Amino acid sequence: MDISVVVPVYNEEESVLETIDRIKKVMNKSSYKYEIIAVDDGSEDRSGEILEKIKGIIVIHNTHNIGYGASLKKGIKQAKGYWILITDADGSYPIEDIPKLLKYIDKYDMVVGARIGKHIKTPVLRKPARWILKKIAELITKAKIPDLNSGLRIFKKEIVEKFWTILPNKFSFTSTITIAFLINDYFIKYIPINYYARKGKSTISPIKDFFGFIILIFRSVMYFEPLKFFFWPGVLIFLLGIIIAIYQLIVLNNLGDISVFLALIGVQICFLGLIADLIVKRK
Repeated sequence: MDISVVVPVYNEEESVLETIDRIKKVMNKSSYKYEIIAVDDGSEDRSGEILEKIKGIIVIHNTHNIGYGASLKKGIKQAKGYWILITDADGSYPIEDIPKLLKYIDKYDMVVGARIGKHIKTPVLRKPARWILKKIAELITKAKIPDLNSGLRIFKKEIVEKFWTILPNKFSFTSTITIAFLINDYFIKYIPINYYARKGKSTISPIKDFFGFIILIFRSVMYFEPLKFFFWPGVLIFLLGIIIAIYQLIVLNNLGDISVFLALIGVQICFLGLIADLIVKRK
């Protein structure tokens, strides 16, 4: 099996049948052997029933809603393909652009459909949060990221399995693998695509998920590059202690406890980052 297409489904009765049909048409025209794995994440509508009636696909049913990332992991775990192609079932991604991604899989470890095309339908409330998160991720990874969490992408199964223990169960799954691939020097290609208004109601909470993404980014940095997380805060605290010590010696003619305390704390934080970095690099 060359490619396993994994499609998470949650209350997508309006679009899931059309999405699967479009995937079949596109993949049938390619030269790759493929399978389609649809994961019904405890849908409360007719999505599960519709999936059972579609021939030629593998259907996994979650007894209750466990999350976007958890559903993807279930599908990936069962997948037989060397490559994993993921897309949403809500009609928002241009399925017909999948061949544009497949064109580059021999040269890259992951190919992402970046939502930077001419037609982009993104809810206004999500744009500021998405921009902030992207900038933070770019600062951490030192890489240009056109789209941090696009749900249309293809990647090597063997690589994503290396990060299995840190992959979240919610919507930050795609953000996590983007950061993980970049920090570990895997090659990513971004292909501009359009992004359309989804069919049905979104289950994403912009405010709640924004803070979740922030936590995710810091978790990823601490896991992959702990020295980056600890070093500069430690240096700043150490320098603050030195500045206060100089002020106390010159102005007050007395060295207070606070300056010594801050300097020692700064040194300890830097050493903590160094030790964590050594541990990570030995894995």
